[in-house]
Order: sequence, then C-alpha cells, then structure tokens
Amino acid sequence: MNPREAPVLFPAFLKLAGRQCLVVGAGQTGQSKIEGLIPTGASITLVAPRATGTVEAWAMDGKLRWCAREFEPSDLDGVFLAVAATSLRDLNEQVFRESRRRGVLCNVVDDPARCDFYYPAVVRRGAFQIAISTDGRSPALAQRVRKELEREFGPLYKAWIEDLGKVRAHLFRQPMDAEERRRVLHEIASRASFEAFARDS
Repeated sequence: MNPREAPVLFPAFLKLAGRQCLVVGAGQTGQSKIEGLIPTGASITLVAPRATGTVEAWAMDGKLRWCAREFEPSDLDGVFLAVAATSLRDLNEQVFRESRRRGVLCNVVDDPARCDFYYPAVVRRGAFQIAISTDGRSPALAQRVRKELEREFGPLYKAWIEDLGKVRAHLFRQPMDAEERRRVLHEIASRASFEAFARDS
C-alpha cells in the first residue's frame, strides 16, 4: 500500500453469539447501540448509573446484565467488543484507552478517531443483510442509501433467501459436477428467479 494512502476498512459480519460485549452508557444513544446487539445473541453487560425505561425493561427481561454504577477498567476483562456511549468525553476516552490496552475492539459513539469499528447502516431481510459505511464521514449519507436499498430489496427477500438456502443445501447433497452446481446456484439467485418467486408468493 502506498504510505500516503489511508488504510481502508475491512468489511466483515461478526458472529457475536455467546461473546462478551460491554456497553458503557444507557441514554438514548446507548439504547440504540444495545438494540443492535441484542439480536446477535451476544452476552451484553451494561455499565451505567442510570438507564432509559426501555433499557431497564430489557435488563428485567434478561436480554442484558445491567451494572448500575460507574465504569471500572476491570469491566473490560474478558470482553470481545466494547461500546462507549456516554456524553462524557473523558469517560469515553478512558473506555477506549483501556480497551486498546486489552486488545478489545471499541467503538466510541460519534468519535471516528476512537473507533476500531463502526456501526453501519443496515438493510436486514432475514439472513440477507446489506451494510453501508462511510468510514464515519457521513452517517447521514449511509442512512439515505439504506432507505433506497430497503425500497429495492423489499421484505419478500427474507423468504426468498430462506428458499435459496434450502435449494443450495439440496444441491450440495447431490452428486453434481462442481461447475454445473455453480451455474445452477447463480441461475436461481438471478433477478428473473426472484421475480418468479414473487409471482408465486
């Protein structure tokens, strides 16, 4: 890579099920970040003296463990991913610094320079997901593109991707030539195939 060029982000979808994730801060911003973590099956610990009513309800339902107190560096022990979502710059800096010391991936909300990863704008249709990032430069643009893609890839894609998965699993159980199987897989994932699925749904 040319040393004058800025490094690019590595796009990845993380499997967080069962992994320890820490969120510091439980206002509206923290709530939105927690909401994105809950469906992943992550083991979420929240550290905040106070929380929104929604976050309190999630804690009561067992969707996360809430420690109603101030952040302590030891909260990061054994954590895979951390989010600092407080309104206190010094506290967010502390969470980021302690995360770096431990090799924990950290996101400080609205502070791109202190983010090892970003929350992308996401289009979700079941197992089919599209994530949009602007490297923290314009979340507003990412949200606009997300809305455009949601119109293009409607809710029916959720059922279609499940159908495609079943067909793919069936094909891999058959004694087929690899090239022929690849051809069929691309054919059933075509726009024409989706349009036929939509007509029959």
